Amino acid sequence: MVLTNGSSVTEFILLGLTDNPDLQIPLFLVFLVMYMITAFGNLTLIILIVLNSHLHTPMYFFLFNLSFIDLCYSSVVTPKMLMNFLVKKNVIGFAGCMTQLYFFCFFVISECYVLTAMAYDRYVAICNPLMYNVAMSPKVCSFLMFGSYLMGFFDAMIHTGCILRLTFCDGNTINHYFCDLLPLMKLSCTSTFVNEIEIFIVGGFLSR
Repeated sequence: MVLTNGSSVTEFILLGLTDNPDLQIPLFLVFLVMYMITAFGNLTLIILIVLNSHLHTPMYFFLFNLSFIDLCYSSVVTPKMLMNFLVKKNVIGFAGCMTQLYFFCFFVISECYVLTAMAYDRYVAICNPLMYNVAMSPKVCSFLMFGSYLMGFFDAMIHTGCILRLTFCDGNTINHYFCDLLPLMKLSCTSTFVNEIEIFIVGGFLSR
């Protein structure tokens, strides 16, 4: 079966964190507990902010979005990683791999911009407290969040699109616990020069 981007690979194998059988179950339990704590903590924070009207302020609005992103981000990566501890061969389809890559990039990039918005919020609160309610009005906060998600959407599209232009011939074993940019680029049997330039440009813009 040949895919539309010219690749002959229809699925990938995720090596995970370790191939030592003695560590599989202990690591599974450790990461499962960590994931449950993360999910419970973020869900609790989200519910509290929604239900408590005293927390309907710009700071907690940003914190709500940060908790939502953290919950989604961990849910994109962790379940597949946990599966790797229980099965001998952790397989993910080509489409599933690209989907995981896209949402991983989307939530990570969005989180960076949300943290920037939170830093701006604190800057206004400290440096210009008398104008805080005007400068950080609900409309401004909504625009900041919309911009954060929009930048995450476009940057993730660029990253995923550049990976889709690559051809994967024979190698399909990803030396990682999820589909990430660099491990996928190492498997490509075509030039990754454009991808490297793209990562440099998008990453440089993100870190400004």
